[in-house]
Amino acid sequence: MSSWTRRLTLALTAATALTTAASAAPGDYRQRPPQDEVIYFLLPDRFENGDAANDHGGADRGALVDGFDPTRADFYHGGDLKGVTQRLGYIQGLGATAIWLAPIFKNKSVQGDPGHESAAYHGYWITDFTDVDPHFGTKADFKALVDAAHARGLKVYMDIVVNHTADVIQYRECPGGHCPYRGVADYPYTRKGGTTGAPINDGFDGKDFGKLTRPDWAYTPYVPAGQEHAKAPDWLNDPIYYHNRGESTFAGESSLLGDFTTLDDVFTENPRVVRGFIDIYGQWIDDFGIDGFRIDTARHVNPEFWRAFAPAMLARAKARGIPNFHIFGEVFDPDVAILASHTRVDKLPAVLDFAFQSAVTDVVTGKAGPERLARVFASDSVYEGGEAGARQLPTFLGNHDMGRIGWFVRKARPGIGDDELLARVTLANAIMLTARGVPTIYYGDEQGFAGEGDYAAARQDMFPSRVAGYIAERPIGATRGGPRATFATDAALYGRIAELAKLRVATAALRDGRQVTRLASDQPGLLAFSRLAGKTEVLAVFNTGDRPAKANIAVEPGSVTWRALHGACAVSASAPGSYSVELKPLDFMICVSEGR
Repeated sequence: MSSWTRRLTLALTAATALTTAASAAPGDYRQRPPQDEVIYFLLPDRFENGDAANDHGGADRGALVDGFDPTRADFYHGGDLKGVTQRLGYIQGLGATAIWLAPIFKNKSVQGDPGHESAAYHGYWITDFTDVDPHFGTKADFKALVDAAHARGLKVYMDIVVNHTADVIQYRECPGGHCPYRGVADYPYTRKGGTTGAPINDGFDGKDFGKLTRPDWAYTPYVPAGQEHAKAPDWLNDPIYYHNRGESTFAGESSLLGDFTTLDDVFTENPRVVRGFIDIYGQWIDDFGIDGFRIDTARHVNPEFWRAFAPAMLARAKARGIPNFHIFGEVFDPDVAILASHTRVDKLPAVLDFAFQSAVTDVVTGKAGPERLARVFASDSVYEGGEAGARQLPTFLGNHDMGRIGWFVRKARPGIGDDELLARVTLANAIMLTARGVPTIYYGDEQGFAGEGDYAAARQDMFPSRVAGYIAERPIGATRGGPRATFATDAALYGRIAELAKLRVATAALRDGRQVTRLASDQPGLLAFSRLAGKTEVLAVFNTGDRPAKANIAVEPGSVTWRALHGACAVSASAPGSYSVELKPLDFMICVSEGR
């Protein structure tokens, strides 16, 4: 039996009892604040196929119509809501307490120019915001999933979109719909497309959204024949509720007003649109009692929309008996100042912590010393609510867009050995699951998925795959590639993540304790921080270097006696306010002192 296995067995025995007391009472799950959760993020299409009858989302109309082709990475593979329900025990066994589902709404099944088509298995090309995509099942299936999760004390978060819909609206000036962005540079707005363009109408001012009455100042939008009622609710079919300015350059005003890679950009400044989306997503809260929203492309929507929408959702949830509804937006940027601005200006309750993701990747790959991550933590006060607000930021190591942590490590360290790869990925998870924030596990990471890139390359099937690249992959911690056991609870990373997740759930200081950086080397080496709650201090120490390291770490003066949560922790302080640690390369320890 390896030392890791022995430590895991002992830790899980203790943690399981504590976890049962902390989170297994289903009636109490509503009372948990956001920072108490361990989130598990999954794409229903890639998780488990519980009902093969819905694989095509209806009749088999061919892959280029219904989108189902399990041999191609960019098409539907058959996973669905029934499959997620069947695997709730697996998710809970990992130590997760909340499930974040990629969008489940009805999508335009296939998009793309001829020869470049792909399918909406990811869920972000929505046509009907009021119903479940038939590839995933029905509203009854979703209700069964939510009810089953809640019966276990698991929360359910929906991934929502307001920035755009599927690509339905076309522009007469641009065959194929790929129009360059038209904006401020094309002034005056009284003429179409610039100073030499044709007049639009008397008194038209494209700058004033409150008076904007025509959707065609930049281009002439139209809805193709047969798609006049492709979207639901029906008001979303009127081009007046879209910006219609062409492809976003993702800079300046186009970041808010341009089409996101041909997707129809919603005119979120319009009061009718604000009311409409409040009604849409409020109804999902009313009908299913869900516990939170992850908001896609949040940075591409005007702040005024969020200042109306977020409070309305929190109020709707509270009225439904959900006092701790968690809302967090996607702001794809590693800059703390930019992330924080969306909590202060937009008033989003939280954002995904891309700053943490970037820094922890640099630290565990050896690109930077731990001081890089300490600087991120030192900036927590800039978020709305300060350090307490930062504790509600979902932290993560990789995702469905950027790729997985295993790929980042392999890319940064070409030729890395199997043992070192496993150690570095374990270290990344250990930091995430002990640091402030809400740790978010990307499905498949616990099975050692790494992939060879971003987007589809990082969206592997959990069930037996028919995609050649997925089949050939050798997971982290495995001895060979090729066909593998699915949902293996004996996978190396499943056990390690489960130990850490259950320790976090069982330890109040790790969930919501104030974090204090104790040591952060400017080169690969030691990172140490304390989590403080009441009379408890939890000290987490990590060696990110490739050599043994030891040090005396500053701790609270009253933290005298210690016990190990993980690793070889000394039983007492070496002196008042000082604790001696020693770690092997790429190892970590978690120690607790109680009764300060």
